[in-house]
Amino acid sequence: MVLRKSASQIALMRRAGSVVAEMHEACTRAAVPGATTADLDRAARAVLDRRNARSNFLGYHGFPAVACISPNEVIVHGIPGPRVLEEGDIVSIDCGAIVDGWHADAAITVPVGAIDADSQRLLTVTRAALDAAVAAARDGNRLGDIGAAAEQPVVDAGFGVVREYVGHGIGTAMHEEPDVPNYGPPGRGMKLRGGVVLAIEPMVTAGRATTKTLADGWTVVTADGSRAAHFEHTVAITDDGPEILTLP
Repeated sequence: MVLRKSASQIALMRRAGSVVAEMHEACTRAAVPGATTADLDRAARAVLDRRNARSNFLGYHGFPAVACISPNEVIVHGIPGPRVLEEGDIVSIDCGAIVDGWHADAAITVPVGAIDADSQRLLTVTRAALDAAVAAARDGNRLGDIGAAAEQPVVDAGFGVVREYVGHGIGTAMHEEPDVPNYGPPGRGMKLRGGVVLAIEPMVTAGRATTKTLADGWTVVTADGSRAAHFEHTVAITDDGPEILTLP
């Protein structure tokens, strides 16, 4: 069942979203050459502590951190640890927070120092896919319109759209109905209505979109070793159009 949220409930999600945005800012500052992926997780934890918010990642099916930190070939669900970030890397930072029982979830991919033109293009196209998908999250549109909008800039750029992992509804749980694919034809799926809140999150690969999961059971990487990018926002559908809840 897809649950629609009231204005007051969306306001609570907006508070959680501001914590997530602050986590991203702290992690981005920490993402310098020589830092470890665990350093980024510590930066995110400090924000949660300062804002008196809870993590929706920590302990989720046993996940051991408050942020998924995913460098280069890691698409999603990277476990923070001793891996050292190097000049020219890119790193995806996926964070979540809970405030008064309401969740928010968002991801960004950032450069570590100066990056090459191909990596910058990957980031630019993935962010464009998210922007297009958010713009399609409007009352009266269909769920498939979001996926089609996300897919088009990726296809135009010759990149790969990850299909095994998709967006989701969000509210008093991190993952609610419906699933939100980043691909597919427009005009299909459930009709979008005001009060629906979605975590929209295109994941894009520079090479083939085939994935594999490492032995830790979490870390998802590109099968061909190519780089990947991931951008996500929690978005409320309102009478005035889509509202991004995970902004500073």
